[in-house]
Amino acid sequence: MVEMRVQRVGIDPQRNAVLILADSEGRRLLPVYIGFYEAQAIALAIAGESIGRPLTHDLLLSVLSALGGHLDEIWITRLVDRTFYAVLRVSAHGRTLEIDSRPSDAVALAVRTGARILVAEQVLAVAQVVDTDADEEEEEEAERFRDLLEHIDFDNLDEESPDEEA
Repeated sequence: MVEMRVQRVGIDPQRNAVLILADSEGRRLLPVYIGFYEAQAIALAIAGESIGRPLTHDLLLSVLSALGGHLDEIWITRLVDRTFYAVLRVSAHGRTLEIDSRPSDAVALAVRTGARILVAEQVLAVAQVVDTDADEEEEEEAERFRDLLEHIDFDNLDEESPDEEA
């Protein structure tokens, strides 16, 4: 498992929400397309903003805390047919529980709690973009990814709506 952090969350040119995870050196990047509302939830948590009432992720954390539990870390464990899978690792009453989750929800919870975000090596082997000069094919892939990043709107996520016309 590789520890990663949220590098960015934004909207790509086709108006899809994308989450970019990065390793500690920022060289291994993992783009994950997620739902718009989950992207907003992650962006709000990163910015430390509150809308005054608990969002679903806040509610889940409140329930978990009231039951004596704590989110320790999240794992992005596999990638099947372009769908990522994640697990919440929760401690409660001396037990560790592994709870199935969508990666976007898991990351939304992790950024609220400071829990570690871990990604399986086999997921990175298939889906990562490496910022390296290794070989020509990897460089072309990295260039395409850098081009995508240049066209993602990272500043206006809270102003976008998936129903708005362009």
